[in-house]
Amino acid sequence: MAFPIDRPRRLRQTERFRRMVRETRLAVDNLIYPLFVCPGSGTRREVSSMPGCYQQSVDRLVEDCRDVAGLGIPAVILFGIPERKDEAGSGAYAPDGIVPLAIRAIKSAALDLTVITDVCLCEYTSHGHCGVVENGEVVNDATLELLAREAAAHAAAGADMIAPSDMMDGRIGAIRDHLDEIGYASVPILSYAAKYCSGFYGPFREAAESAPQFGDRRSYQMDPANRREALREVELDIAEGADIVMVKPALAYLDIVREVRDAFDVPVAAYNVSGEYSMVKAAAARGWIDERRVVLETLTAMRRAGADLILTYHAKDVARWLA
Repeated sequence: MAFPIDRPRRLRQTERFRRMVRETRLAVDNLIYPLFVCPGSGTRREVSSMPGCYQQSVDRLVEDCRDVAGLGIPAVILFGIPERKDEAGSGAYAPDGIVPLAIRAIKSAALDLTVITDVCLCEYTSHGHCGVVENGEVVNDATLELLAREAAAHAAAGADMIAPSDMMDGRIGAIRDHLDEIGYASVPILSYAAKYCSGFYGPFREAAESAPQFGDRRSYQMDPANRREALREVELDIAEGADIVMVKPALAYLDIVREVRDAFDVPVAAYNVSGEYSMVKAAAARGWIDERRVVLETLTAMRRAGADLILTYHAKDVARWLA
């Protein structure tokens, strides 16, 4: 049939009609809120390139988590900023490191909140790379043991889920095997499975103080031009034991989110990264866009592409808007 019989506008006439036939829904249950924890007490420093985001000491972080839980957001993901850095990133896997301290404090507060932890070395190494560096190169296999130790330290502190973000080959299997061996077989792994070497990470590197001191991360993060490689990376991580797989960044890689969703029957996450957040904030501050409308449209696009979970710095605002 065709016009005048077919009139799709009939079901767009009222908000009630539009709600009744809406195909994709964004809900607070889809959200994960990233947080940056730093040493000290009573500390809350706004990240200059990420308005509304902060480096926070453990005590202030717990207060923030209380707000997050009160908004109904189901999970946070923690990124640690250590007091000292060294070549081996020892603060990443120290039992009394900044992230284990934060996990224990959140758990002691008995909040209705899933605590996910980022597992990587870049925030903790003096060179800023995500692995062991030898002769100017990031060494893959030597890094795996340290990542497994970091995951174990987080699990021992009470982390509900581990999220390796380093992009070393074989790290999911190494972490899964180690966690299983030491009694944490029930701790799920959210893998940064398709993590691209992206220009959208700049503000995050300020927030996490994790910029590489030499070179870049192209030798281990993915080439933005590659699609098939992403599917291979996801397949490998699932085979090694990943429970949830993530595409990062989200906005410029919605095609990858869609392909991963279509190809694999596991939950899919998308990371609405710092550069995406900061661009919206900057444009909204200048009155060029409607922040609420653009954010909701963007996150709905990620859901439409197939993301079950969205890591986003907008999470608290979105939870209020949806309420």
